[in-house]
Amino acid sequence: MTLDPKTYKPEHFLWQFEDGIGRVALNVPSQKNPLTFESYAELRDFFRELVYIDEVKAIVFGSTDGNFCSGGNVHDIIGPLIKMEMTGLLKFTRMTGDLVKAMRGCPQPIIAAVNGISAGAGAIIAMASDFRYATPDAQTAFLFNRVGLAGCDMGACAILPRIIGQGRASELLFTGRALGAEEGERWGYFNKVVPAGELEAEAMKMARRLASGPTFANGITKNQLNMEWDMSLDTAIEAEAQAQAICMQTEDFARAYHAFVAKEKPVFEGN
Repeated sequence: MTLDPKTYKPEHFLWQFEDGIGRVALNVPSQKNPLTFESYAELRDFFRELVYIDEVKAIVFGSTDGNFCSGGNVHDIIGPLIKMEMTGLLKFTRMTGDLVKAMRGCPQPIIAAVNGISAGAGAIIAMASDFRYATPDAQTAFLFNRVGLAGCDMGACAILPRIIGQGRASELLFTGRALGAEEGERWGYFNKVVPAGELEAEAMKMARRLASGPTFANGITKNQLNMEWDMSLDTAIEAEAQAQAICMQTEDFARAYHAFVAKEKPVFEGN
């Protein structure tokens, strides 16, 4: 059953919805907003559901009380994982990977507003978003290596090199060291670094811009960015030709033309 964004009340994260923009945030500030088995699963199901909800046009995944997400809860997740057999472990790692698949698979652009700590799976959530804004003191760490695990977690070895390059991704994934905000912006990981007091406004500014744009076409753009990762150039060009032909049949395309002729700003409706 498709959720209603106006009345949706998740159990394990915060949700606000207004003017087509949804705002998500974890809310365990005493532990810098860790993930649990339950919040992983609920976030996965939520982003999967967004495929069917046209009312939601953009998502801001924000921070609370100065932190984004500290990764998996040590006591609620790490402890139990030590005791699991392989079948249980694989079920868990597939479930966490499904969260990233759902984030990449939903048509809505996702904007991560990163304040403070973004570590482990928290760094992955920001990485899997379409845009990343940060405060000057934001610290991002793909720290899996530091706890005896491989850096290849939840798609990190596929996605991170495409954002910052193979060499820089290798450095972060092999060492687990923290990436500061200024360095992250210089590397192209963060789209912009802004003062903490302006972070929410900056993320919402982009969200409003996206929400007022041709949202069907935005979803096609996101889909093509995903699909073309493993296409040849010829295949990609043909896929884009087909995708663009579909967009040319939308009312938004016609609206843009008529607005141009009338020397007006187009008002898009996402169809």
